Amino acid sequence: MKICMIGTGYVGLVSGTCFADIGHQVYCVDKDTSKINKLNSGISPIFEPGLDELIQKNYKAKRLTFTTDLKKAIIASDIIFICVGTPNIKGSLKVDLRYVFKCTKEILSIKKKKK
Repeated sequence: MKICMIGTGYVGLVSGTCFADIGHQVYCVDKDTSKINKLNSGISPIFEPGLDELIQKNYKAKRLTFTTDLKKAIIASDIIFICVGTPNIKGSLKVDLRYVFKCTKEILSIKKKKK
């Protein structure tokens, strides 16, 4: 299966790497060019025991792709996971979902153009 992980924070990167390790083709997308460049150089922005080795193994096997090209990743994928930040709203127990909504609008825009 071809999977698109939008966001390369802890959830997106770890989940995407694990999906790749069980044989799926995974596109990890992020708007942060410097983070994508580091990942393409084999440098993980987070620490999780064994993650660096899994990233390098699956990147070399071409099951794990790091990109800033959201359109390319979405068009090439069968399933999309939104793994963007959901910070708490200051002074409340509520979660700020604006990044999820923005990402959803971008996905819909790309999907409409594809048809």
